[in-house]
Amino acid sequence: MPERTDWEEKAKGLLRAEMARKGVTYAGLAERLAEIGIEDNERNLRNKVSRGKFTAGFLLQCLTAIGTEHLRLD
Repeated sequence: MPERTDWEEKAKGLLRAEMARKGVTYAGLAERLAEIGIEDNERNLRNKVSRGKFTAGFLLQCLTAIGTEHLRLD
């Protein structure tokens, strides 16, 4: 199994940090994604984020769904 890259770890950390900062759980993320037309369930979201293997599009969907307008990369 390939190792995670530093970039994948950073993306995973950014998403988790934004979720924590906004107080959004995986169940809440699933609900918010559904509101913008993306159907996924809590378990799938948890697994996808935990693996750190997701697209830039998925990251942007999640950040939009939780209301992130500004993102610090440092």
